[in-house]
Amino acid sequence: MVYLAPLPTFVRVYKKKSTEGFESLPYVVALVSAMLWIYYATLKPNAFLLMTINSIGCVVETIYIIVFIVYAPKKARILTLKLLLVFNMGALVLVLITHFFSKGRSRIHVIGWSCVVTSAAVFAAPLSIMRSVIHTKSVEFMPFTLSFFLTCSATLWLVYGLLLKDFYISLPNIVGVVLGTIQMLLYVVYKKFNNNIAKDHERKQPSPIVNGKNMNHIKASNIDSSSPQVSGDIEVGRDENLYGPQLEHSDDGV
Repeated sequence: MVYLAPLPTFVRVYKKKSTEGFESLPYVVALVSAMLWIYYATLKPNAFLLMTINSIGCVVETIYIIVFIVYAPKKARILTLKLLLVFNMGALVLVLITHFFSKGRSRIHVIGWSCVVTSAAVFAAPLSIMRSVIHTKSVEFMPFTLSFFLTCSATLWLVYGLLLKDFYISLPNIVGVVLGTIQMLLYVVYKKFNNNIAKDHERKQPSPIVNGKNMNHIKASNIDSSSPQVSGDIEVGRDENLYGPQLEHSDDGV
């Protein structure tokens, strides 16, 4: 579910043919993290679950990154390609060093700590988006579903790591639970703030103007328009009585 959480974001990117204000860093870091966890799973016995989930993650994150590169502006596209190159080369060098120069438990420790760092980076990657949310007071580019599922996933992996007594699995997910909770709180606070601003804006909307006239004043005047009409009728009737005798007198004269 964590890997599928950004799906609405990329459906939006595909429909609008634009990445808008979204960033690729969280997805690049998640891809590298998933690859390192696969390598870690090959070093551990009974790590089928770890292997399966992160293999799915590699496929899904690759698709996200491809979609991002296709629809991103030139500057964002170049930055994404640079990030992919740097992170993947770093992961490759790490795997080669541990494969040829580390044995047994030492290799597990090196890769384990590397997984801890990259997993923490996955949870910390949205920090730039959080900073943008605080600065702009808008949650448009921080999807709630991603934060929610990241927090749920981190909680479950934390419990799983504690049950297996695997420090490398449990430690980064403590960071994930904390940061995920902060992201959801930010979303709730600033979503409510945006709704209040929208309501205030609606209240302060200017009165509609038609042909240079304020329609609210026209409506208000129509409410009181019955009194002048009655007085006008009375005045007309009075005029008719006033001229009536003159007309009769002229007829008699004829």
